[in-house]
Amino acid sequence: MADQTAAQRVVVLGGGILGVSTAVHLVRGGAEVVLVTEAELASGASGRSLSWLNSAGTRSPSYHLLRLLGIDRYRTLFAADPARKWLRFDGGLWWTTPHRTEAVRAQHAHEVANGYESHLVDRADVGRRVAGVQAGPSGQLAIHNPGEGWVSLPHLIQELADELVRLGGQIVTGAGHCSVTVRDGRARGVTGADGTSWRGDAVVVACGAQTPAVLADLGVELPDGSPLSMLVITEPVSTEVTTVLNTPRAAMRPNPGSTFAIDHSWYEDHIVEHEDGTCSIDEIYVKELVAEASALFDGDISLEAASWKLGRKPVPGDGQPVFGELQAVPGCHVAFTHSGATLGLIAGELTAYEVLTGARHPVLKDFRPERFTGARKGYRVR
Repeated sequence: MADQTAAQRVVVLGGGILGVSTAVHLVRGGAEVVLVTEAELASGASGRSLSWLNSAGTRSPSYHLLRLLGIDRYRTLFAADPARKWLRFDGGLWWTTPHRTEAVRAQHAHEVANGYESHLVDRADVGRRVAGVQAGPSGQLAIHNPGEGWVSLPHLIQELADELVRLGGQIVTGAGHCSVTVRDGRARGVTGADGTSWRGDAVVVACGAQTPAVLADLGVELPDGSPLSMLVITEPVSTEVTTVLNTPRAAMRPNPGSTFAIDHSWYEDHIVEHEDGTCSIDEIYVKELVAEASALFDGDISLEAASWKLGRKPVPGDGQPVFGELQAVPGCHVAFTHSGATLGLIAGELTAYEVLTGARHPVLKDFRPERFTGARKGYRVR
């Protein structure tokens, strides 16, 4: 491993959880850091994420390990202050459509085989494990994962941003559409929409769903599967439910202020993306989603939407995370992934490690950008 560089200047592009986490880990490691973002902190996908902390379901061993490490870092954060209202570990409950009983059993078996705590529960008995949830038909199965949790990313991002500034880092918001500056074949900084430049020895691109477009300006192809999505925040409500719920028609978690955050995918085709990049949806689908979520509660509880946000949810083309330095553009590191909430802290830690040391962390070996066939096509030189 190379010696850690104590006086490196790094420009981080992106004000979501991956960008802010990376910036904080860099400044903790002795780097001089400026974080530049198009609009405001958490104004993109991090501000409309369900942010369920988990490694449930079936995925590759290396991805499962990375997610477990991500949860571990959140547990460390939680242990430091269990009174935080925006980070909780009260478990998760999942079920799918009734005809997929064997799929539920298979997922449970897979989780158990991987040492992930998983319990099969008859939906008629869910109340014994998860308070406040409406019981379902006897014989239909659910999976209870008591070690899972959730985080409100805007709250976490603000805490990390405060630390970044306190430790001497700089945050630039409202920079507009930015591009990576390349000189002599190496990333040397970031240029904002008005021509302002921020110089550095290295650049980290963590722009959520915009990451492939930023890299395309460098001649680097990164397959993009980012779908349109929506997150609804409800009005405050009194309920016993503290668990993350993932069901066929609504996914839901508690949120600070006695509210709930709700999303799903069944309405994605009804989201309209406009030429200016903004999105809209007929309010009828918002009401339908909220009604589906209300039906999950035991008792007469009716949720009401207070607000909703729409936009692209970052997902690489093959569904796997993308982390590491670009071979085509040395000095330019990329952080692009689904599960940005679960991976937020560990991804920032490992990306900062690679920037500061020049070494490749073995945990990220399966997630390198060079796994894609896109090659260098000629990049902008400024």
